[in-house]
Amino acid sequence: MYNKTWFITGASRGFGREWTEAALERGDGVAALSRSAGAFDDLVTKYGDAILPLQVDVTDRAAVTAAVQRAVDHFDRLDVVVNNAGYGLFGMVEEVTEQQARDQVEVNLFGALWVTQAALPHLRAQGSGHIIQVSSIAGVFSLPGLGLYHASKFGLEGFTASLAAEVKGFGINVTLVEPAGYATDWAGPSAVQAEHSPAYEDFRAAMARPAGRRGDPSATRTAILRVVDAAEPPLRIFFGRGPLAVIKNEYAARITEWEAWDEVSQAAFGA
Repeated sequence: MYNKTWFITGASRGFGREWTEAALERGDGVAALSRSAGAFDDLVTKYGDAILPLQVDVTDRAAVTAAVQRAVDHFDRLDVVVNNAGYGLFGMVEEVTEQQARDQVEVNLFGALWVTQAALPHLRAQGSGHIIQVSSIAGVFSLPGLGLYHASKFGLEGFTASLAAEVKGFGINVTLVEPAGYATDWAGPSAVQAEHSPAYEDFRAAMARPAGRRGDPSATRTAILRVVDAAEPPLRIFFGRGPLAVIKNEYAARITEWEAWDEVSQAAFGA
């Protein structure tokens, strides 16, 4: 009935909303997840049974597993699983509370893990599928003031790279989408701010700079469709202008430093 069926977390805002609409507009089916009731009422009115709205907190593993099963029951299969739910925690490492740190990792890392684990038995059984993990340039590059956000995205990148190798033989593709800065509410209403410590005020003032131009989230619609429709999709892809140059410089600096300390590294091996 549908060209592809999708399961999208964090589907009520930002990339999730854009990609939900892009899929529906071309005739695909979408199980759209949000923590908010009624987030998709307008899309249900417009698209009917092509959208399955699900109110789910991705940190609730049992609820996630039940939601995946409901999606499979509704659409008979899942072709694209998108782990988009997440938010930014802003604060120096010392400033972040224990609860803030745990909540950040629960949503950004464990939420994606629970969805992935719940979907995999269905994808293996059908011998196909594509898991999209929404990471960030922050998953391969770190800046001060976002330490725990980076930790969650570096963790997502780590298990996803292993996952890609583990499931390739089952006909399942895996892609890490790594966006740069976009005009979503990631740094606005969705963000959590740690309480500022006076000890970091001078550092914070020194690193302050005008906000750069932000990408248009709607422009990612074509990009995500190209990725999921590709015969051989990438394991990693940046969305936006600028990340490739930044990461080339970052990795070059890392190699230079490793090489400079290679004598000490070799000596650490022992005789």
